[in-house]
Amino acid sequence: MSARQGEYECELVVAARAEEADGVISLTLRHPAGEELPAWEPGAHIDLDLADGMVRQYSLCGRPDDRTAWQIAVLRESAGRGGSAYVHSGLTRGTPVRVRGPRNNFPLTLAPHHLFVAGGIGITPILPMLRAAETAGAEWTLLYGGRTRASMAFAQRLGEYGAKVRIVPEDECGLLDLAGYLAGAGPGTLVYCCGPQPLLAAVEERCRTWPAGTLHVERFQARDTDPRTPSRSFELELRQSGLTLTVAPHRSILQTVEAAGVQVLSSCTQGTCGTCETDIIEGEADHRDSLLTAEEQAAHETMMICVSRSRGARLVLDL
Repeated sequence: MSARQGEYECELVVAARAEEADGVISLTLRHPAGEELPAWEPGAHIDLDLADGMVRQYSLCGRPDDRTAWQIAVLRESAGRGGSAYVHSGLTRGTPVRVRGPRNNFPLTLAPHHLFVAGGIGITPILPMLRAAETAGAEWTLLYGGRTRASMAFAQRLGEYGAKVRIVPEDECGLLDLAGYLAGAGPGTLVYCCGPQPLLAAVEERCRTWPAGTLHVERFQARDTDPRTPSRSFELELRQSGLTLTVAPHRSILQTVEAAGVQVLSSCTQGTCGTCETDIIEGEADHRDSLLTAEEQAAHETMMICVSRSRGARLVLDL
């Protein structure tokens, strides 16, 4: 099973809190006894267990070589589901918070040349990638857009990279010139993009005919799906548990297995975080996640059971 059983889980303490931009705060988390935290690589995120069972994922944006602290940044979203509001109002210096992870669904593969694209709070997983690329001696540039200059977090930190970073506030400069920027991608260039859905969709369209594996994206929100996509009932066998269940059209696999008493790690329930990724033993998945690549979905080796379903009448999972 691919769900991360036995991963690091601990109550950390907010050691520092800072205003990074309009509506964006950073939190530095440390172990209360000063113990080292698990190693992580650029692109990794952690889960925060918040009030009333809320679990939210935030990218690590500090330095991987600092094992004493994890840093995250959180945008307060007025139209969100309550997690960011809780972090902004409830997590102050000295506050304990339960943390799981780290987990990496957006790993950096070093190449001779990188093009980074960030929109808004999407800068957070990109920050440690820039340092890694710089340390490795790779050629790279960053195109970073936001609504206003005041809303763009870590702009001062990015100043150390000089002309490699292009900061583009929309109210001053208009929309990002993706066509011009991505035209600089030569053979062997890798593109990493994180930000709001419209930005990701625009970058994906620009890179649609490029070789597989060139573009890497991280989503904070689920991909838009066709509301007309039918959901039918199907038989689900849980091989480890020895159970055979029926997944009703209006219930997810995750809801069904939990109702049967099978405990599975889960978090976002939107197919974006990867916590509930589960191995497929038999059958093919109707993939509805926003995380697996097209190649990974076609392989039908794993699936996100919070949103994905079965293509056929029967599915066997390693649960």
